Amino acid sequence: MPLATRALGRSGLRITTVGFGSWAVGGGGWAYGWGPQDDAESLATLRHALELGVNWIDTAAVYGLGHSEEVVGRLLREIPQPARPLVFTKCGLVWNDAQPMREPRRLLSPDSIRRECEASLRRLGVERIDLYQFHWPDEAGTPVEESWAAMVQLVQEGKVRAIGVSNFDVRLLARCEAIRHVDSLQPPFSLINRAAAYKHLPWCASHETGVICYSPMQSGLLTDGFVADRVRNLAEDDWRRRASEFLEPSLGQNLRLRDALRPIAKRHGTSVSAIAVAWTLAWPGVSGAIVGARTPEQVDGWIDAASIELTAQDLDEIASAIHRTKAGAGPAQPARPERDGFAA
Repeated sequence: MPLATRALGRSGLRITTVGFGSWAVGGGGWAYGWGPQDDAESLATLRHALELGVNWIDTAAVYGLGHSEEVVGRLLREIPQPARPLVFTKCGLVWNDAQPMREPRRLLSPDSIRRECEASLRRLGVERIDLYQFHWPDEAGTPVEESWAAMVQLVQEGKVRAIGVSNFDVRLLARCEAIRHVDSLQPPFSLINRAAAYKHLPWCASHETGVICYSPMQSGLLTDGFVADRVRNLAEDDWRRRASEFLEPSLGQNLRLRDALRPIAKRHGTSVSAIAVAWTLAWPGVSGAIVGARTPEQVDGWIDAASIELTAQDLDEIASAIHRTKAGAGPAQPARPERDGFAA
């Protein structure tokens, strides 16, 4: 049975509600790596996700300092053009090859955007990127209007089909929208990191901007098998070792919230991971969730999210667990018309 799809705003793209996130595919040896990753395993995992019906891959130039895009490019060359998945990538994080563990610079100057686009096209082995996104706001002083105009030019030249942003606030979104429609926003959004529900999701819904949320499983915390001791055993270059959500007191609160999902997962005959991802998809305006995996078995752990529809009871139980555990921050559940005094 095909996976459900949703429109990515008014970009003209229809995406499955879950997409493959290839951050970990980049491997280790850079500032935000996940530790070593075998390319053959990555390719097997990507193939498995596509076999299950996933129709888009999200990557970025900075993941593995180009390596993730190269692996995705190897996959694309195996697949006839009409059967290929949509490919989304990002620009704006510029690294120093001589110092791979150094924080990349957040740079969105027009000339840098163009260089990055050309490099991504080469690594991916494609003539056009389906969705090109700013990874983070510029910190070098480039006005966002100049950056966004450069993206519009890439669309006009046929190098890019749709354009979006990641990690932008509403103020920056509005400045881009005044020049050319923002096709998508990619914010972090999960049961733990719920801040995007305050302003980002409503803004996108009102402007017909698609939303593809990242880290819906909070980088592995909201999975069935994650335990506190695992943090100590992560690879030395795994960025999660220093992330606040993986350190106490947040770690304990987060895992108690994860445990509260187990009865709901049992009712649906699925995994905690799938429930966590399905929760993000229950919010109005969310087009899809980017879900990572390092093995085919991990894909099997979350693929059910594409077909789960959480009930009002499920959402109430989850909201109660959020309040009880005090995990994360942000609104605890999407508004329901019947609950909030409107006609259903």
